[in-house]
Amino acid sequence: MSEQLAEERASARPIPGQVGGRAVMLIPRRDPGTDESMLPPDYQRIIAAVRQAAGPVMAREVGEGVGVDVSVKAKLEPLRGKLVRLVDRGWLQKLPDGRFTTRL
Repeated sequence: MSEQLAEERASARPIPGQVGGRAVMLIPRRDPGTDESMLPPDYQRIIAAVRQAAGPVMAREVGEGVGVDVSVKAKLEPLRGKLVRLVDRGWLQKLPDGRFTTRL
């Protein structure tokens, strides 16, 4: 049984879903045995940028790391939403001062 579960987790990829008639990528919850390869490429780059930082980072610093034009607030807010989504699903941690860091 555990082998079957391991195989299912290994083959599980994020699947497109529908929200309000629009296609969206479903971000899986982080469980033991899951790794970042289950995330869409954008989210993998975000986690890599947070991990490469010397310490906790603000959304603006992550944006610079992934190539988002941080001078335009309208381009930074979707990135902030992705960061919060990663926090909600257990991939990242948000500190009380608004900075983001990886979970141990």
